[in-house]
Amino acid sequence: MTPARRALRATTAATVSATVLAGAAFGLAPSVQAATPAPTAATATAGTSVRFVDIPGDGGITLAANVVAPADADGSRRHPLVVLPTSWGLPQIEYLAQARKLAESGYVVVSYNPRGFWQSGGRIETAGPQDIADVSKVIDWALAHTAADPDHIGITGLSYGAGISLLAAGFDKRIKAVVAMSGWADLTDSIYSGRTQHAQAAAALGASGTVTGRPSEEFQQTLKDFLGSNLAREKDFIAWGTKRSPATYLDKINTNGAAIMMGNSWGDSVFPANQSATFYDKLTGPKRLELRPGDHATAEFGGLLGLPNDTWAHARRWLDRYLKGERNGIDTEQPVQLLSRTADGDDYEGYPSWSAVPSGERRIPLDGTQRITANIDSGADGGTVLLSGLLDQFLKIPPLVSVPLLPRWFAAVWQTERYAQEQRIRGTVRLHTTVTSDKSSGTAVAYLYDVGPLGIGKLITNAPVTFYDRTPGTPFGVDLELFSTAYDVPAGHRLALVVDTVDPLYIEHNPGGARLTFSSPDADPSYLSIPLGGKR
Repeated sequence: MTPARRALRATTAATVSATVLAGAAFGLAPSVQAATPAPTAATATAGTSVRFVDIPGDGGITLAANVVAPADADGSRRHPLVVLPTSWGLPQIEYLAQARKLAESGYVVVSYNPRGFWQSGGRIETAGPQDIADVSKVIDWALAHTAADPDHIGITGLSYGAGISLLAAGFDKRIKAVVAMSGWADLTDSIYSGRTQHAQAAAALGASGTVTGRPSEEFQQTLKDFLGSNLAREKDFIAWGTKRSPATYLDKINTNGAAIMMGNSWGDSVFPANQSATFYDKLTGPKRLELRPGDHATAEFGGLLGLPNDTWAHARRWLDRYLKGERNGIDTEQPVQLLSRTADGDDYEGYPSWSAVPSGERRIPLDGTQRITANIDSGADGGTVLLSGLLDQFLKIPPLVSVPLLPRWFAAVWQTERYAQEQRIRGTVRLHTTVTSDKSSGTAVAYLYDVGPLGIGKLITNAPVTFYDRTPGTPFGVDLELFSTAYDVPAGHRLALVVDTVDPLYIEHNPGGARLTFSSPDADPSYLSIPLGGKR
């Protein structure tokens, strides 16, 4: 290790506050784990040793890493290995609290910064092929330089680390267990759902990557084309995302057969729950899916500080079961565990599969014809990346709107009657409607609200959709899946569907003065499908 690198590591804890800028994308929770000082040499704490190392990555670059191991891991016996790739923009001490807990229970833990970030060499490849090759290099190094057991290897990560973990499970057969927290299964669908750019998420990704690392030319060009709405390059950035999506390698992942646990938050403004849940149902090996309130990585944040945390506690149980062989019961529980956004406490609901979550459906007809003018924000919005999800998670305050005051020339609104009984929404709300535009392209954003007696709507879910190359004046059908959720609508409240054309979360593609008409032809009626279920 060079003196410069050693000095840089010694000051990591003092400079870690800069990673707060990474908070809105991939790694998002501010890195307050800096409250735990970063060791600068081999130390022993609570029966564990911690040391910083350099690991050769793919193509000859160096990966900055740390090894946390049982203090008695002297090579006389082997220990299960857990690899921890860090989140986007966060330093290599991110997982130190959890790594120590794992080491105390008998694991060798190797955490590292993916290429391009902080002290690691290379350029940011955004979970590209070189990042996946790096995982295998880290495993190779651990087997050669620690007391790691080659037959009991797991990989765990938060956000960026979660995506890398899932991808690696399809390319390294040595990996037997995966825990992916707040990750993605389909990167394109995450930030380009409905052919609409998720602007705040993507912009934060680019900004934080520039501050904490060295983006590759491919990444910079892709982000420029994406945020610049360069449709001539649309196929290119879809292909870029597809190459980096675990869903693309589903067959490889299933063939390798690692036991996979996935966790996401209902309000994840970077990686919405839909794409992870769909991917989960297609896995054929041992698997578990947990969905709970919060925004991107907020549910796991307390665990990074070493505080009691459901997600990390369940992750350790999963690793114990599939790397140590402990019969702790996690594999006998219902594999899909949901916590409603409106639930008090931690009363999880268990289901045998994601498709089994809704036990019924209520189809709400969207009668009549409504016309709106584009380019003006009606006031119905999906909120702000991270902030809105945090408020919903901790204060039960999602984005709000006064439904009676929404300007009907900018927002189409349909409302149900008040419900006599509680409505327990579980799963994915689906919208089917007929749209006519006087322009060839456009964007619409759909919102579902829980409306109380005073007309104040609490956002339940939303999603955007964009269309191109349509013949002006010709109706066409639109089918849109809103982001999956679990939400209980109280008795005496009603549901409201609102559709407008502008939301700060997304890039809209409505020409100036465009008008959209929503209708319900007799031959193809418009409706909103509400998945109902929940366990009392």
